[in-house]
Amino acid sequence: FKVALQSQNTNTVASVTLPSQAAQRKAHNPTSPPRKPLPSSAASRSDEVVEVERKAVTMVAEPSIPKQFHLGMFEIGRPLGKGKFGRVYLAKERTTGFICALKVLHKNEIQQGRVEKQVRREIEIQSNLRHPNILQLYGHFHDSKRVFLILEFAGKGELYKHLRRENKFPEWKAAQYVAQMASALRYLHRKHVIHRDIKPENILVGIHGELKLSDFGWSVHAPNNRRNTMCGTLDYLPPEMIKPGSSDNYYNEKVDLWSLGVLMYEFLVGEAPFEDSPVMTQRRIARADMTVPSFVSPEAKDLIKRLLVLDPDKRIPLEQVQSHPWIVKHCIKGERAANREKYST
Repeated sequence: FKVALQSQNTNTVASVTLPSQAAQRKAHNPTSPPRKPLPSSAASRSDEVVEVERKAVTMVAEPSIPKQFHLGMFEIGRPLGKGKFGRVYLAKERTTGFICALKVLHKNEIQQGRVEKQVRREIEIQSNLRHPNILQLYGHFHDSKRVFLILEFAGKGELYKHLRRENKFPEWKAAQYVAQMASALRYLHRKHVIHRDIKPENILVGIHGELKLSDFGWSVHAPNNRRNTMCGTLDYLPPEMIKPGSSDNYYNEKVDLWSLGVLMYEFLVGEAPFEDSPVMTQRRIARADMTVPSFVSPEAKDLIKRLLVLDPDKRIPLEQVQSHPWIVKHCIKGERAANREKYST
């Protein structure tokens, strides 16, 4: 992939693997724009989206066909989203009819933004992940000017937009979402992957309403589980990450537990717990200075407070999150729950 970023005069393509049409049951979506208010009433989806969702189905275990891919092998559909360094489009592989999302990154913008490392990291990490609540990267290829990522299509779009439309989620829905994220994070941590940028903008919603954690540009494979760089979104940063350069800000995978607590709070309240001016947000994070509104149930409040603990070692482990009374109360044991547990063990 280093060659893919540096080469400006070749049309070489990387070998990738895509499932056949019969081997798919779900698919993907893209990077998100900066936060901004959305209209209270959700616009009805077009017939095109309904048709795409009908075709986009979850992956099943069938043989894949390795191919050398290039842009001409895809029919490009409507834009799904726009990021700083490129766009994401709905796409269909011509020969199989496979529905996916094509993330298009411009090499010159990647180089000018000095984010080559992030793009490589996103590809290297995400292409090796297989979990129902993690967006799948099927492969990548490139031409002289662009890098293309072939991604799972998440038919219901960005979770952030759903949250803004609803203002906040009912506890039954929030609990199911937290359980799904806990399962995904447990899987990542078993593979020594720290996501480091968990927030609603980086989570997509599949056609069955399941969450898909995406945007692994900030994630890191850290076998020693200790890092000391600052990244991610300020509202979601844990206290051990807000002082870059200091000797005491080494952190491990428990940063994702803090971010899960912030995510849960925002699901239930409609805003992040430490939301303020940048300076005040950092101060409030450093003190874990937050107030949980009275309309949040005691069980939910307990889990939030057990995740948003200043001492990383005292944060509730993910397996205990999954068995917490609030989660158990709202999450029915069924086929989907069993499937998530299968990936976490």
